Amino acid sequence: MATLRAMASDRFRALLATQQDGAPTERAIVELGLDDLPSDGVLLKVTYSSVNYKDGLATSATGKVARISPLIPGVDLAGTVLADGTDEFPVGTEVIAHGYDLGVARFGGFAERARVPAEWLVPLPRGLSAQEAMAIGTAGYTAALSLIALETFGITPDHGPLLVTGATGGVGSTAVNIASAKGFDVNASSGKSAATDFLTELGASEVVDRSELSEEGRVLQTMTYGSAIDCVGGVTLANVLARLRYGGAAAASGNTGGASLPTTVMPFILRGVSLLGIDSASTPIERRRAVWERLADDLRPSSLALIGTELSLDQLPDTLDAILRGEAIGRSVVDLSRPS
Repeated sequence: MATLRAMASDRFRALLATQQDGAPTERAIVELGLDDLPSDGVLLKVTYSSVNYKDGLATSATGKVARISPLIPGVDLAGTVLADGTDEFPVGTEVIAHGYDLGVARFGGFAERARVPAEWLVPLPRGLSAQEAMAIGTAGYTAALSLIALETFGITPDHGPLLVTGATGGVGSTAVNIASAKGFDVNASSGKSAATDFLTELGASEVVDRSELSEEGRVLQTMTYGSAIDCVGGVTLANVLARLRYGGAAAASGNTGGASLPTTVMPFILRGVSLLGIDSASTPIERRRAVWERLADDLRPSSLALIGTELSLDQLPDTLDAILRGEAIGRSVVDLSRPS
């Protein structure tokens, strides 16, 4: 187990998750010093972070995500360069960082300070505030990657309805919003009956009950959707593939419904369906920066205020529990300067 280093004069607050010998993960708001951070990288004042399903897994003993202990979770952050800047990122530069090992094998965004390798940093795009960037966060970035993958494949609104699964989650809710703004007829799948108004306001033309997709069905079903953004995986993704129209495509980024895919080759060889894999953690940095430029421009969510719920560091543990229970709706943004 990694150990925290000696105290330093510059103190900051952080959420620390500690795991030992298979016991339940201990989470606590603690005060640390700069010497407790990694020794390499650019020193940042973190202003905002956000909460993702992966953050919940990183603070769970059964999540199999955290690779060090203790760990400051938080796979997203936005902040300002405080020290150890570079020619590209001098002191005072506003930046975003997410993915790679952040919040998994390296201290992440749930702290008032962070050290991040310069090669992981994205300049905060013009037109986005740090708060707005974290309302988008990894989830919104993944949604954008998914829509761009469908665009690159050749999918347009003319191909028919676009289905978004897990639509009340961070990736799903942002996908509903940006896809509808791009002219797609978005059908949103959700198991939360109370979220219909939320999804309709984001841009969904129809809300599909999750139960329609959550039970194993025939490998070829009625052709309904021209494309899909799947945030669930498992049986749900298998049913999505079975309902795609000829030549359709699904962009898949999640596994909350399981890592197995109970289907056959039939959708692929009889209907020309394609499955597009989406990885947001390890995207090469130049592509990452380019996607963020689009998130500040033509893929900018139109309902950032609707997507984001703001909370303090002290409210994080309850929010992490809620996201693991599947109770979260939309995005939760952490204001690191907000008092407890």
